[in-house]
Amino acid sequence: MTLSEHSKARLLVPSLMFIALVVAAVGSLGTPLITSVATTLHVSLDSAQWTLTIALLSGAVATPVLGRLGAGPHRRTTILATLAVVVAGSTLTVLPLPFAWLLAGRAAQGVGLGLTALMMGVARDHLPEGRSAAAIALISVVSIIGAGVGYPLAGLLAELGGVRAAYSLGLFVTAAAFLAAWRSIPKAPEGRSAHVNVAAAIVLAGGLFLVLFLASQRSLWSHHLRVTVVLAIGALLLLCIWVASELRSKTPLVDVRAVRHPAVAGANVAMFVGGGGMYLLLTLITRYAQTPNSVGYGFGLTTFAAGLVLVPFSVLGFIAGKLTPRVRQRVDAPLLLAGSAVVVGGGFVLFAVERSNLAELLTAMGVLGFGVGSFSAAMPGVILAVTPKSETSSAMSFNYVVRSVGYSLGSALGGLILAAGTDSGQLFPNDGAYTTAALIGIAAMAITAVTSLTLARHRQPEINQGTEPASVKSIRAPQERQAEQELHSQLRRVGKPVA
Repeated sequence: MTLSEHSKARLLVPSLMFIALVVAAVGSLGTPLITSVATTLHVSLDSAQWTLTIALLSGAVATPVLGRLGAGPHRRTTILATLAVVVAGSTLTVLPLPFAWLLAGRAAQGVGLGLTALMMGVARDHLPEGRSAAAIALISVVSIIGAGVGYPLAGLLAELGGVRAAYSLGLFVTAAAFLAAWRSIPKAPEGRSAHVNVAAAIVLAGGLFLVLFLASQRSLWSHHLRVTVVLAIGALLLLCIWVASELRSKTPLVDVRAVRHPAVAGANVAMFVGGGGMYLLLTLITRYAQTPNSVGYGFGLTTFAAGLVLVPFSVLGFIAGKLTPRVRQRVDAPLLLAGSAVVVGGGFVLFAVERSNLAELLTAMGVLGFGVGSFSAAMPGVILAVTPKSETSSAMSFNYVVRSVGYSLGSALGGLILAAGTDSGQLFPNDGAYTTAALIGIAAMAITAVTSLTLARHRQPEINQGTEPASVKSIRAPQERQAEQELHSQLRRVGKPVA
């Protein structure tokens, strides 16, 4: 190994974690700045909400596309091109342009959310087995705690220099992430191919757009229920059409047959329900902290101070992510998922019964962070245990689409519950509405824990050191099986034994 190659190998893990952290933080920048965008650019709060929704939408659509491209020979180019798009989008958010250009910039920034799965693919391909598992767990964790890093910094910059100054944070860190990727990301292993089914991507985009639109436009549910039902049916039909086309396609965005594997399907159900519950509690605590004292509860914190409430979430989430690979050596990943769901449920219980002072709120946020960190670190182990290396990016990308939708629906659910608990003519909900939302969150985490325990009971053999169980062989990508058959044919022609 040359000096240059050794330097790249040493920088690989920190760079992968940094890139995952950056795209997560930049993608979540819309949340603490919604009010500032509405007042600065003179648009409604519903319109300003789209600075978050459009990033989630573009990320959800880009994730499976990038996952498929990342399974091919041009993964490094895909990563660099995507980060270049994010940098360009970050530039648009900083320039003093009309609101439509800000939305375009946020959409471009959201594309970066699809890079997390590619970071996992790089780690699995270019690190020893022991190091890759720990690195993948940490990449998964930082992709979630990135919100806790971005919130307070964005809030502080917004208070000091306005909304454009806050978005300048995104430009700075995405440019740094591009340089880190340029220096450290290696080329993909040889012998791989990847094709993108454009028609399937368009259908998926339509279905996800309707899902996220319904999740963000809460007033539709209370004032236009019939329209909401029609749009929900349309979203379901589009997603069903997408699944059917993926099953027929020789080059699917996501290997749906692999997703049907009990371990993968169960993990995605746990991520959907658990992700919704986790984001629900995150939404409840930050909103509760910013509620004025005059209402009878809350602490009246500024955007920056409310962002600091997320510090225990990020710190304990990272600690849990570091500890989980060690615990994973003794405890199966599905059991870790179940235990993590119970911890998050404990955070809901704390918030439901004790939130009279800020210390109790910080404790609940810390418990949430530890549970989310452990859950995120354990999740890849469930999926990758039955996934070939070449399909790492694709398999994890689908899981992150599920997570994005779960987060969006969790946030929307929280808004609907609080809106239902707001008396006519009042701006803020009753304190009891927060308790109701917490109880629903407890139920969601109970479902997640039961799903994870079911996974543990039906545990399948893992892939290790080149061996595969029969269940995995049956779901391998068609191009991988074809390449293996061609290799065997060549070996027979030259008279060499086939392993």
